[in-house]
Amino acid sequence: MHDEMTIGARLRTLRRWRGMSLDEVAGLSGLSKSFLSRAERGLRALDRRSHISALASALRVSETDLVGGPHLGADPAQAGPHDYIPPLRVALETNGFHSDPVVDRARPLSELAALMGGPIEQERRRYNYIRVGEDLPDVIDELHWHVGQAGDERAQRLALEVLVEAYMCAAGMARTLRHPDLGHIAAMHADEAAVLLDDPIARGKAAFSLVRPSPSNWHRVKAMAERAADRLEPHVHDAEGRQVLGMLTLNAALASAASRDSDAAEHWLAEARELAGQVPDDLERNWQAFGATNVAIWNVTVGVECGKIGGEVFELTKFVDEEKLDQNLARKTCFLADVGRGLARDPKWRDEAVRWFRRSEVVAPQRFRNDVKVRESVAVMLEQARVAAQGRELRGMAARMGVPH
Repeated sequence: MHDEMTIGARLRTLRRWRGMSLDEVAGLSGLSKSFLSRAERGLRALDRRSHISALASALRVSETDLVGGPHLGADPAQAGPHDYIPPLRVALETNGFHSDPVVDRARPLSELAALMGGPIEQERRRYNYIRVGEDLPDVIDELHWHVGQAGDERAQRLALEVLVEAYMCAAGMARTLRHPDLGHIAAMHADEAAVLLDDPIARGKAAFSLVRPSPSNWHRVKAMAERAADRLEPHVHDAEGRQVLGMLTLNAALASAASRDSDAAEHWLAEARELAGQVPDDLERNWQAFGATNVAIWNVTVGVECGKIGGEVFELTKFVDEEKLDQNLARKTCFLADVGRGLARDPKWRDEAVRWFRRSEVVAPQRFRNDVKVRESVAVMLEQARVAAQGRELRGMAARMGVPH
C-alpha cells in the first residue's frame, strides 16, 4: 500500500500503462534510467518541478495524473481545509465581470476591504485555510455586487483592487490543496480584474498569481514570467512597484530553475537582490513579504529546485535571518519545508531533514500536511527508514499526512 502513495509508484503504473520501458522514459525525460528505477522503488524522491514536468511530458499525461490529487486522511488539519473547496469553487465558477451579480445585497465595501486586508490576509499568512475558507467565498460574491453597481467609479475601482487580492488568495488556497485547475481559474479572474483597472501594478500582482501553477511546460511559464517582469519595469516608481516587480523576478528565477536553466535563475535572483536593496526588509508590511529576507528564502527554494542537496542546502540557510520569519509564518513554513526537502536527498542529512520538516509542520500544519513535494520526501524517507527498521518520528509525520505506514 505504501508504494501506491509515492510519485515513483505512479510513474511505474503510468509507464506500464503506456507500454514504455525505463529506457524510453529516461530518453524522453532526460533523466537517468538508474534514477528512475530507484524512484519507482520508493528510494528516490520525485520532488523537483523540472523532473515532474519532464516525466509528465514523456508519459503524455498531466502532472496531476503523475503526482495524484488531494490525499485526504483522518487528521483534521490535513483534511479540514478541503471542506471549503466546494463553496470556493461555486464562487469562482458563478461570478463574472460581464454578468449580473449572484447576490442581491452586500456588506459595505469598506467592511469587505477591511476583512480582506485584515483577518483573511492574516490567516492566509498562517496557511490557515479553514479560517480563510469560512469568509473568502462570500467576500468574492459581495465584491462582485459592488463592481456591478453603476455610478460610483471610485467604489468600483476599490472593489476591483480588493478582488485582485481575493482571487490571488483563492488561487493560492486551491493550489496548495491540490486543485491546480481551480487555482488557475482564480488567477485568471485576478488578471481580468486588473485589466479592468487598467493599472500596471495591479496587472503585475495578478501576473504573479497567473504564472505560478505547476504546469507541464515550464519553458512557456519561464517566458511568461520574464515578459511580466519586463512589462512592469517601466511603470515602477515607488516602493510598492519595486515589491511587485521583485516578486515577479523571483517567479522568473523559479521558472528558470524548473526549466533547468540555472544561469537564468541566478540572473533573476540577482535582479531580485538589487530590488530588495531598494525597499525596507519588512515581511509583515511589504507586498508578498518582498525584501532581502524573502529573496534569501527564495534562493533556498531555487537551489533545491536546481538539485542542491544536504550540506549545499544547509549553507544557503546561513543567509536567512530566521528571527525575522516570525513576522510571516507562511514564509517561515515554506523555508523550513524546502530546507527539509533538500537535506532529505542526502542520507547523511536525513535525521536533520526530519527535524526541519517537524519545525515546518508545527508552524503551519494545514500547509505542511497538504504539500505534495514534502509528502513525496516523507514517503520516500519512510521507505528508507522501513528498510533500516528506523523512523518513529517519520511514521508519526506520515500518519498526520495520510501516508500509509
